[in-house]
Amino acid sequence: MKKHLIAGAFTMATFLANAQEHQLVKKWETDTLLKVPESVLYDADNKILYVTNIDGQPWEKDNKGSVGKVGLDGKIITVDWVSGFQAPKGMALYKNNLYVADVDKVGVIDIKKGTLTQTIPVEGALALNDITVDKKGVLYVSDSKNKKVHRIENGTVTTWLENLKGPNGVLIDGNDLFVLDAGGLYKVEKDKSLTKLAEGMEGGTDGLEHVKGKDYIVSCWGGVIWYVNGDGTKQNLLDTREQKINTADIGYDAKNRIVYVPTFWKNKIVAYELK
Repeated sequence: MKKHLIAGAFTMATFLANAQEHQLVKKWETDTLLKVPESVLYDADNKILYVTNIDGQPWEKDNKGSVGKVGLDGKIITVDWVSGFQAPKGMALYKNNLYVADVDKVGVIDIKKGTLTQTIPVEGALALNDITVDKKGVLYVSDSKNKKVHRIENGTVTTWLENLKGPNGVLIDGNDLFVLDAGGLYKVEKDKSLTKLAEGMEGGTDGLEHVKGKDYIVSCWGGVIWYVNGDGTKQNLLDTREQKINTADIGYDAKNRIVYVPTFWKNKIVAYELK
C-alpha cells in the first residue's frame, strides 16, 4: 500500500511540475515609435522581424497603415518600411513575398524590393485578420466579422470555412490548418469539420504559433498568452491585463524559442524567451 501511495504521490508531483514547466523570460522591448503594432512575423532567412502598424483605429480605412522592420536585438530599423495599407494585421511569408491581411484585401510585398507589388481583393470581406500559407503558396485568411476563413490560390479567392463564431488566428502546421475561434483552438479536418483541441482562452484569441509536437502558443488580444499542450491542457504564461498591455498577433522563432509580442496601443514589441 505504501509503495502505491508513494508512486501515486510521485506521479501527481510529476504532473504538477510538468503543468507548470514553461515560462516566458523577458529579453528586450523596443521603444514606442511603432504605430499600434498588431502583428509580428519572424523571418529566419533574413534575420528580421516584420511588424504591421495599424496607426489608427483597428478597422478604419484611413490609408495610414504600414509594415515596419525591427532587428532581432529590438532596435527599430524602420517604422514605415512599406506604406499604402489601411489597417494591416496578420502576415505570411512565402519565398520573396510577404502577404498582409488588410481589412478587405491582401497586400503583397516583394521583400527584396521593399515595395507593395500587388493587392488581392476579397469580395465582401469586412475584417481580414490573420493569414497563413502552406508549402505550395496557398493562403488562408480569416475574416473575423464575416465569421469565415478564405482560401487564396494563384490570386483566386474562395470561401473555405464559414459559420464560425469569430475566427482570428490561422496557422498551417505541416499539412494541417488550425484556427482560433472565440476562445478555442481547432484543427480543420480534410472534410472541413473542426476538431477542438483546447478551449477557455478568454480575452479574444488572436495569435497562434507551433512550438513542438502537438504543443502551441496562443495569444489573446486582451493581454494573455497560453501554452497549449497536446492533450488540450493549457498553462497561462503571461497576463498583462491589469497593466492594460495587449498581446496581439505574436511571432515566434522556433529555433531559439523567442516569442515576439506586439502590444498594440502601447506601441512596442516585447521579446520573451520560452523556457
